[in-house]
Amino acid sequence: MGDDLFTESQPPVKGAVSAAEADMPLAARMRPRSLEEYAGQKHLLSEGMLLRRAIEADRFSSIILSGPPGTGKTSLAELIAKTTCSAFVRLSGVTSSVADIRKEIAIAVKRREINGRRTVLFIDEIHRFNKAQQDALLPDVENGNIRLIGATTHNPQFYVVGALLSRSLAFQLHSLAEEDIKFLLTRAVTDPRGFPGKQVQIADDALDFLAQVCEGDARRSLNALELAALTTPPDEKGIITVTLSAAESSIQKKMIHYDDDNHYDSASAFIKSMRGSDPDAAIYYLAKMLHAGEDIRFISRRIMIFASEDVGNADPRALQVAVSAAQAVDLVGLPEARIILAQAVTYCATAPKSNASYMAVNQALSDVEHDRVQPIPTALRDPHSAGGKVQGHGKGYIYPHDTGGFAVQDYLTVPKRYYTPAGMGYESKIRERLEYWQQCRENAEANHAAKA
Repeated sequence: MGDDLFTESQPPVKGAVSAAEADMPLAARMRPRSLEEYAGQKHLLSEGMLLRRAIEADRFSSIILSGPPGTGKTSLAELIAKTTCSAFVRLSGVTSSVADIRKEIAIAVKRREINGRRTVLFIDEIHRFNKAQQDALLPDVENGNIRLIGATTHNPQFYVVGALLSRSLAFQLHSLAEEDIKFLLTRAVTDPRGFPGKQVQIADDALDFLAQVCEGDARRSLNALELAALTTPPDEKGIITVTLSAAESSIQKKMIHYDDDNHYDSASAFIKSMRGSDPDAAIYYLAKMLHAGEDIRFISRRIMIFASEDVGNADPRALQVAVSAAQAVDLVGLPEARIILAQAVTYCATAPKSNASYMAVNQALSDVEHDRVQPIPTALRDPHSAGGKVQGHGKGYIYPHDTGGFAVQDYLTVPKRYYTPAGMGYESKIRERLEYWQQCRENAEANHAAKA
């Protein structure tokens, strides 16, 4: 729920911490009170940037903020409301219903009628709203009854309905830089709101560690600092010093942001790194997927596809390695499966590359789908059926094993070239062989023409 309907909220006394605030998590107590206190997102909030101009001019109707967790979406929404002297109402895409939306909109309309104050309706995790819930916002966004700010960790192009997105300014927030995290942590131990009634300081190496390990997630870094400070006894002077050891013990296993978007982005980077023959990058993305809990069978399937699509006949053993790895992964399981996957990944990444087979079948499928289907030459048809014998199927067929494994005859009614081997790895040998056979065909055709 937002501010009182009939009264303006009073600004807090600077430095004062109420009893309710003291019970809040450190990340909540340290929310920025002005754009100058806001850390990061300089690409959006520096002087002259579009979002900064829209806020300062108080000229916006709907904003969609997307980005990883802990990048300041909620804090920014609150600052926008404060800077534009708007009431701030927060709903959750997980727990709120259409009825909740309509109730808050009705209050917003009444608030504007009574004291002229506009309302920022902030919807956290707006991607959790279904189409009907998002559509319910449209009329009141258009007529200005509310100023919508939606926050999501997903790509809004896929999770926010087009009608709402087209009426919104959409901004992508980035993970905070290490310097931004250090700024937040330092302010938390020096600002009276941080640890009221306590003297807390943080060692430089602990500050560096938290700024690095939290990977741009401000909330996670502040939660870790708070845990470390609250579990560290003060010294004889009453000072709590957060050491590197305390900081390390306050961090659990790193949780990687790995939603549907990140799943596909990571898989894409994984494949493209192998395709680009960079085993180090491919191993990194493998490790990231494994750490995030990706299905190892999904990873092994991608490697098998890659071995055929991108390595192909440049190194036919790559598919054997990939298939063997997939079978071994199923038998062994984690954690040892990571070793098997790593072997397959490094083999495929360092193998010579060719997509000739992939391109060949795609072109052939396109011809089958869009062009007239070629009739099968009579010599290649099955002669064993009754109808086949009558129609002369198989007549004139040359058995290649009788002619050294190669026979000059028509295999397609209209000659087509689908498979063009690359000059990499084993495919260079295949290309030489195909060129030799092509020369044999041309010689045979020339001899036939000479006899005619």
